[in-house]
Order: sequence, then structure tokens, then C-alpha cells
Amino acid sequence: MMGKSNIDITSLSPHLFWDVDKKNIDFEKNKRWLINRVLEYGLYNDWLLIKNYYGIDKIVEIAASSRDISKKTASFLSAISGLSKEKFICFSTTQYHRNFWNY
Repeated sequence: MMGKSNIDITSLSPHLFWDVDKKNIDFEKNKRWLINRVLEYGLYNDWLLIKNYYGIDKIVEIAASSRDISKKTASFLSAISGLSKEKFICFSTTQYHRNFWNY
């Protein structure tokens, strides 16, 4: 952990927790989930909070090994970190999503 330990879950946007009880979120135990959620659905302020808390290196490390982040998010992280896009798993594997209109 890089940064400010005084952050709490109420500092993050409420819409990030539409499907969970935010009182049960632990910043260390749930960091993979929380980072992915903020990267994909968070606002700029949410990004600043997790960046200050975890640091760019930890965020990039987690995002690079995540199949759940978008290529757009990975491109952004690649640009700000200098890590090659090919290091992000979302660029090397393709999710199989069978859309109902493709039957």
C-alpha cells in the first residue's frame, strides 16, 4: 500500500456498490475487486482515491492480470505506466460472450 490510510469506503461513489453491501468491503482483502470496479465504473475522483491509496504500480499489476478490464482501460494504464499493452491479459485473451442476437 502506497498512500493514505485515512480513506474509507464512503469516499467512493455510491454507484460502485450497486450489488454489494459496501460495509463488507475491505480495502486490502477486496483490492482486486475494488480496483477493477473503480477502473471500469468509477468517476475521476474514485480513480484519484484508489491511485493515492494503492499507487499506480499496484493498480497496473492487478489490472494487467485481470480478464475483466476493458481494452480501453488497459490502454489508459499502459499509457500512464509505460507497461506494454501486450502485458495486459485482456489484449492476449478474448472473452467468449455469446450474444443473444448471434444465434
